[in-house]
Amino acid sequence: MELHENSQAPEIAMLVGIDMDTYDAEVSIDELEELARTAGAVVCAKTLQKRDRPDSATYVGSGKLEEIKEFAEANDVDLLIFDGELTPSQQRNIENETDIRVIDRTTLILDIFAARARSGEGKIQVELAQLKYSLPRLGGKGVQLSRLGGGIGTRGPGETKLESDRRHIRRRIQSLEEDLKEIAKRREQLRTRREKDGVETVAIVGYTNAGKSTLMNALTNAGVLAENKLFATLDPTSRALILPDGRSVMLIDTVGLIRRLPHHLVQAFHSTLEEAASASVILNVCDASDPCCAEHLAVTKSLLESLGCEGKPIVSVLNKCDLCDNSFILPAEGKFVMISALNERGLDNLLAQIQLALPLTRKKAELLIPYSDGGLVNYIREDGVLLEDDYRGDGIYIKAIVDIRFLEKHKDYIIG
Repeated sequence: MELHENSQAPEIAMLVGIDMDTYDAEVSIDELEELARTAGAVVCAKTLQKRDRPDSATYVGSGKLEEIKEFAEANDVDLLIFDGELTPSQQRNIENETDIRVIDRTTLILDIFAARARSGEGKIQVELAQLKYSLPRLGGKGVQLSRLGGGIGTRGPGETKLESDRRHIRRRIQSLEEDLKEIAKRREQLRTRREKDGVETVAIVGYTNAGKSTLMNALTNAGVLAENKLFATLDPTSRALILPDGRSVMLIDTVGLIRRLPHHLVQAFHSTLEEAASASVILNVCDASDPCCAEHLAVTKSLLESLGCEGKPIVSVLNKCDLCDNSFILPAEGKFVMISALNERGLDNLLAQIQLALPLTRKKAELLIPYSDGGLVNYIREDGVLLEDDYRGDGIYIKAIVDIRFLEKHKDYIIG
């Protein structure tokens, strides 16, 4: 076991995981530690057991569970957090054996989401995920203790619902699902309107704490909360972004991803994640200073494919390059850009890559516009990028980046 020194805090947590060689268990439990600290716990110990599969009754073996119980009693552990998804019977059995409150990885992530949700939609999505996950677990120690003052894993819009009967919870789930359907319908209408108006969208996706909100702020001055925490922002934000060629696109920040993201959350946040699926270009942002940078890119890419994003232009954005020693592994395929969103380095290159990835709607052209049609110059100034103008005897010479449809309509004025 690995013991950590820490200061006094409301809940002392011990982390428990199993290593089945199906993923990097060490990295996963380290991530669980960061999640626990984000939720407000003090982690005093982490332990892993090598197993082929979880024990059907207690997740870990009986010997390991006894070891955990003895350690927890000796170190005043308040909470056991398991790095996996426990069945209701496993949770009850572990609590009965140890007399300590038990939550799993999914409950912990739901708790963090509950604390982060700000918008009405975010709160509905979190409550729905909480209720669906908690419904078969109503008899556990976690619910009993929630009546006595709560703790990690019991917060959020859904906490009082956990104390209601199953029938009431099912009615509440049905009501929330109807609310989300309405929200999804409104999102679809907005997307349809954007497409009709010819508005291109660029979605920022990626692993949590990769710097997506910092990038959003650097590009658009959006004022989005940017903290060095997991899931610092939960609600999607959209802002207008002007590209160097004068095009205005809608930049959309989406919810952060994580290894083994619970499917309850993927389902609940599906309408939010669909913003990425409908985007013209996707920016897959990762923390280049993280040793697992390449894996984070792969996790995001896999989820995007599950949402039907295959074939869409994806630009891999390696953020926080100012913190790394250039020893990370570059993406094996596709375009990538190295930036530091915090220091605003590499953003010009990123904007250029976004332009290249977007469908071609503008071109650089030279035109000679007769004075009788001089009003077109003002249109170019407002809607395009005027690079050069010269009032000549035979007309107004213009060198500009303009919409292709404008060029088709006034092709007689094109001279180069």
